[in-house]
Amino acid sequence: MTSEKSNMENSFIFTSESVTSGHPDKICDQISDAIVDLFLQQDPDARVVAECAVSSGIIFISSHYASAATMLDISDIARRTIRDIGYPRKVFDANDCTILTSIMDHSNTDYFPIALDEMSDQDIEKITARQQTSIFGYACDQTKDLMPLPISLAHRLAHRMDVIKSDKKLQYLLPDAEIQVGFEFHNNQPTRIHSITIVATQDENSDVDIEGLREDLNEHVISPVLKKEQIKSDADTIIHINPDGIRKGGGPSVHSGLTGRKTGIDTYGGYARSSGHALSGKDPMRIDRVGAYIARYAAKNVVAAGLARECEVQLSYSIGYAEPVSIRVRTFGSSELNEADIARRLSEVIDFRPGAIVRDLGLKKLSAQPGGFYRQLAVYGHMGRSDIDLPWEDTAIASKLK
Repeated sequence: MTSEKSNMENSFIFTSESVTSGHPDKICDQISDAIVDLFLQQDPDARVVAECAVSSGIIFISSHYASAATMLDISDIARRTIRDIGYPRKVFDANDCTILTSIMDHSNTDYFPIALDEMSDQDIEKITARQQTSIFGYACDQTKDLMPLPISLAHRLAHRMDVIKSDKKLQYLLPDAEIQVGFEFHNNQPTRIHSITIVATQDENSDVDIEGLREDLNEHVISPVLKKEQIKSDADTIIHINPDGIRKGGGPSVHSGLTGRKTGIDTYGGYARSSGHALSGKDPMRIDRVGAYIARYAAKNVVAAGLARECEVQLSYSIGYAEPVSIRVRTFGSSELNEADIARRLSEVIDFRPGAIVRDLGLKKLSAQPGGFYRQLAVYGHMGRSDIDLPWEDTAIASKLK
């Protein structure tokens, strides 16, 4: 009886969700991060917070900033972002939708440019956290990117949905879809694909029926992605494509969106803890954003170093302090090392102070890339990305942790 109970506790099904670029929440995340890129491209020292809400035919943008930037056509940035996402004009018109803005310029009182690369250690110590928060980073050996497999596969399917839309292979689809992936786990390791659910939306004028939709998504989305997976689907894998039938219309005309509402999708798909703070729409000096990146960096390097099969790093910051007041490591029984010893090694190798994080990861300079940088994070997750060169995904310090 004890053995049977143990086996039941070690076996479970876990699901994670991702969404495509046209989901209203992700529209808001992309607009918010496009605004961050707009400021940082002109002024790497800009301080900016941008939030967005979207509904049928209307966008509301709220932004507070302190910056030397002068070319600030925020409405134009929003329209360009919507246009790039690819909605037909009759569904969501980037040219004619109403954009309401509330923009507050704090440059006269709160703009203090800082040359991080030239600052002494004592000067870095003076750059303290301006938000109080507890932040989590996570890594595990389920994928080569050291991410939980359910969210990793969900993101790949979401990305594939956007690819076929941009390639115009299935022109009747709208860029608003939801994907859920379930895996069976035994002894905390994924062993088989339990289920894949895709809910897609299509144009009002589409005459594609439910069987045609299912054939198209199996052929163009699910099969190409699963061919590259180490764990394959099997005869018992449940594939649901629009189980409640055809959905005509999608995006803001059907459901509203808000910046920061998809924190699970942005991080670890609910498999590991996250702070709950929005990541998009904040400049790199916001510790609730970059703290999540450095915590992921720390956890990933612990796993990459072979110190644990999975690792969670918790950082707690208080307003007015540069150093985190707490660095906690959990390895869930997957390491032979004492967790406090791993935390000590991390604190010796990584400088967790806000100014040092931004300096060492080069976070102020990334928006200078053509097309910006932070907007790319607003879809398919901020962690575990192999399609973007993310400094917090680097594992160069793993050897120093051993």
